[in-house]
Formats: sequence, C-alpha cells, structure tokens
Amino acid sequence: MTLHVTNTLSGEQEVFEPQDPDSVLLYYCGLTVSDYAHLGHARSWVHVDVMHRWLEHLGYDVRHVENFTDVNEKIVARVGEDDLGDTEDEVARTFISEVIEDMRSLNLRRAEVYPRVSEHVPEIVDLVETLVEKGYAYESNESVYFDVTKFEEYGKLSNQNIEEMEAQGEEDERSEKRNPADFALWKAGAAHPDDVSERRSEDSETESRQSPAGGQTWDSPWGEGRPGWHIECSAMSMTHLGETLDVHVGGQDLVFPHHENEIAQSEAATGHQFANYWLHVRLLETGGEKMSSSLQNYFTVRNAVSEFGSESIRTFLLSTAYNNRQTYSEETLNEAVERWERLERGYDRAVETADSADARTKVEDDALRTAVAETRETFADAMNDDFNTREAITALLELVSAVNKHVDARDEYDYRALSDAVETFEGLGEGVLGLALTGDGEGDVRLLDELVELVLDVREKERDAGNYDRADDLRDELAALGIEVQDTDEGASFRVE
Repeated sequence: MTLHVTNTLSGEQEVFEPQDPDSVLLYYCGLTVSDYAHLGHARSWVHVDVMHRWLEHLGYDVRHVENFTDVNEKIVARVGEDDLGDTEDEVARTFISEVIEDMRSLNLRRAEVYPRVSEHVPEIVDLVETLVEKGYAYESNESVYFDVTKFEEYGKLSNQNIEEMEAQGEEDERSEKRNPADFALWKAGAAHPDDVSERRSEDSETESRQSPAGGQTWDSPWGEGRPGWHIECSAMSMTHLGETLDVHVGGQDLVFPHHENEIAQSEAATGHQFANYWLHVRLLETGGEKMSSSLQNYFTVRNAVSEFGSESIRTFLLSTAYNNRQTYSEETLNEAVERWERLERGYDRAVETADSADARTKVEDDALRTAVAETRETFADAMNDDFNTREAITALLELVSAVNKHVDARDEYDYRALSDAVETFEGLGEGVLGLALTGDGEGDVRLLDELVELVLDVREKERDAGNYDRADDLRDELAALGIEVQDTDEGASFRVE
C-alpha cells in the first residue's frame, strides 16, 4: 500500500508524492519558548517524530526542520521572573535548554536544524521588503501589514471568506490597518533610549537590542521594531528548505490564522505553492478543554516522564492517531502503561525463548510464522493509512499474543519464527515507533528516578520540620552526584547533568 495522508488543504486523503522521489522536506511549527513543555506539546513532537521515522523506513532522506520561536510577547512577560533571566533572550535560552532536554527524554530523532527567530531577522526583513515591493504589504506608522485582499486565495486552508473573518492582531493595531483581517509582518517598537541614535547603515548587519521591558528590537527600513509572528515561520522554513515544502506539520489550533497567513505571505512573495501537504495534529484534551499553559491544566513533560517513563508516555501519545481527538486522564494513561508493559514483556519473552537451548532449527510453527508476516503487513498498512499509530501498536500487540501462544504450547520452539518476531519488534516497535524495547539502560534510569524521588521526599519532610540545613545538605549531596534539584511551584523536580 502506498502512503496516503490527510491534507488539510484539500480536506481529503491523498497519495503522498514528494517533489523529489528520494527525499522529503518536512517543516514543523515548533514551540514558543515561554514556559515548560507539557504533554500537549509532546503529542505533536512524538507524532512528527514517528512521521519522520516512517518516511525514513520507506527509504526517503528526510530533511526535518523545527523552529524555536524565541521572539514573542509571552516570553517578554516572563522577564525577571524567578531565575529565568533579565532579558527576552535569556528567558528564551532558559526554556530552549529545558525543551531540548524534554525532547531527548522522549527519544525524538533530531531535526536537521532548529532555527530560531532571533537568528533570522535579516531573512524576515528581506521577505517583508519583497511583499511591500510586490504590492501585497503596506507600511503604516512604522509597522508593516499584509493586505489580505491582494491575495486572491486567502482563506483556502481554513475555508473562510475575508468578509466573515474577525479582526486580526492587537486592538492598538486596528486603526493602522486597511482591513480588519490584515495581519502584521513587522511591528514598530521603541528601542532602549541609549540605542536610538545607533542606526545601522543600509549595508550593515541587522542589530538586535533589548528594550527596557526586556523585548528585543531590530532596525529595519520602516524603523526599529520586531517581526510579526506569522512571517517568522515563512522565513525560517524557506531559508532551510526552499520555496516549496513537501510537508508542513503543526497543531490543529494553528490552521487559522498562523498557517493561513504563512501560505498567503509565502506564495505572494515567491509565486510558488508554499507546501504541498498540510498535516495537523489534534490537540490533547483534559477535562473537556485543551491542555494549555494558559489554562494551567497541563502535565509537564518532565514530570510525566519522571513518573511514568518515556516509553509509557510515547505509548500513550501514539495510542491515538495524530488527527483524532485524544483525552488525557489518569485512566487513559494507565491503560497506555499496561500496553507498553505488555509489549515489553512480549518482546523480552521472544528474545529469551529465541536464545534458549530449546529453540530449534527444524521446529516449525506455521501459526507464528504467519503471525509475523501478518504483523508486518498490518503495521505497514496502518502507517501508510495516514500514519495510523493506534492500529500499528495493535498489530504489535497481536504479535505478542502469538508469541505467548507459541511459547505456552510447546517444549521446543521455532527459532526462525521467534527470531523474525524479535526483528519485527525491534524494526517496527523501536525503529518506527521509537520505543526502547532493547533497554539501553532504561531500567537503570527508572531505578535512579525512584531513588532520587525518595531522597526528595525525605528532603521535603526535613523542610516541613524546619530542618533547612539538613534539607540543603541533601540538595548539595545530590548536586555532587550530578543531579540538579529545582524547586518550583509544583514541587521539587530534578535533572541529571
């Protein structure tokens, strides 16, 4: 079966055909680094990771680019808070470090590059200048806006009409715009008073500054300011992947206005289709609402992995296909833990039996051999059916049942069938779904986590009893072992340095 994907642009499932038959250009709208990552973010990360892995399994060279939005008002709002940093750049760097650590804990394949907005302001300015020169954008009070009426296909991704759209942008922008639906490409912003006179010449490098509020500003042909949110992804993706992407992935909440605006500004600037396939990950819900930092109803990636382990979290997130609604609850997470443990036990049993003295060359079990072949076929069909990870996991669990039935019913075992089963678990469960079936010290990591949590519990009791010196000693002793303790409003957390 050929890979089919559901394209938001057409609203239909389509055969996947990249521009180059040997490679895929994949861009994922990454995180605005203004808070700690939660399981809602991890849902998108893990599904994009499996898309990457399956495309490689099919033989494609995947060029995967994922950005960090490190210029944003939400980041500025965290300036000076706790130990996050005294400037927008420092806060962003703090959270980028945390996000990268969370990504590694979930066993994500590394992207080719992780571009940051602050690195790409020259490309952003050039793109805005192109849009102004072509008549798609206009300057107003030192800001620049995209005129949505100039782009005839505006609304084609979200299936909206301009006349019915609500106004975009902040309230103070609306008096500057020709149309309420126009959106900002460049936003005027005051620089630090000491820097106002330090204007760059036309041929000098774009220079970043910090405003008194901690927000970065840059010089531009329209005055000092900051890039608009939407133009950032267009500039970063086209810088690293070219004018037309094969696949653009993002959360469902980004269809409008972010991705709609990306299409308009990119295609207006280049005259070429911006992305051929748009894939959108449904949001993770809890208590009937989306999991969100702003709603304070989230479970951080760090705490989730510490409590349940990375494989259980990956299994949970992959137990629902990326474009289906998923609900987080204690019950759904515990169900995923059971699925992971069953898969792990089945794999371990297949390995132990295949390596036992009772695994024979001339013993044949047609039922197990057929089960292995059917698992591979069913798994491939599921993944080629729009990356249906739920059915892919089910296929592997069916193979677990077949292995258990084979082992339970015999005194001597079919070595070839068991060896093929092991290879299937490793190639598909580990290689494609990213589940560390072969261990790699996972058991040791879980034991370490449990021991550190025990020490933290003792430390908390010492603090409650007023024994602060003893609590500090415990923290220092952990630090000497390379374990950094961080006290947050949610309680103490830790990371291994």
